[in-house]
Amino acid sequence: MIELSHVEERAAAHAALGDPIRLAMVDDLLLGDRSPGELGQTFGLSSNLLAHHLKVLQEAGLIIRARSEADRRRSYVRLRPGALARLGPAPAAPAAERVVFVCTHNSARSQLAAALWQHRSDLPATSAGTEPASRVHPRAVATARRHRLRLDPRATAHVGDIVRAGDLVVAVCDDAYERLPARPPLHWSVPDPVPAGTDDAFERAYADLSGRVDRLATALTDATSSTKGTP
Repeated sequence: MIELSHVEERAAAHAALGDPIRLAMVDDLLLGDRSPGELGQTFGLSSNLLAHHLKVLQEAGLIIRARSEADRRRSYVRLRPGALARLGPAPAAPAAERVVFVCTHNSARSQLAAALWQHRSDLPATSAGTEPASRVHPRAVATARRHRLRLDPRATAHVGDIVRAGDLVVAVCDDAYERLPARPPLHWSVPDPVPAGTDDAFERAYADLSGRVDRLATALTDATSSTKGTP
């Protein structure tokens, strides 16, 4: 017997994506998060029209809006995890020779993202911080260990010493995204697990990063394959 509630949810998502602007907005959110202002500027939308499109997408269960952890006056829009599974083609990704994941202290989220990436892609990756701590957070090390990933507890670094030409910089926290002199092309608004300091908080951050790493790795792999196949 078909669960009508599930079918209705899917129908609402398809209806919301029937508008070209909303479909383009979702495409833009596939690899990274955006502020409403960034979306409005990208698509040339007035504030009223932008609010309408975001409301439709949110009511269809496709997006989530949350306050910045750094500047509480800001908010960011992100795709709801799993909302678009198998719904469309992989998004186009920026060209990259290496991926650099950046957060404030380079002690948790950026470290886990780089470890996940190295496990799932042949493209080199590393991590850095805008204000690096002296050590990786012990719960980040423990979380990586639970998932058979390895983190060096002493391997923190400043973003200025790491980033070079050809890198794709991904800010995995709001503070780094808002403070970096040059805005990175991709922003993942992943909640900081450190204030909670629990295994559950670190596992939630890990799960969030895992899905995002998978999407970006697939997109970069597809982009590389297309480039190699071009005469």
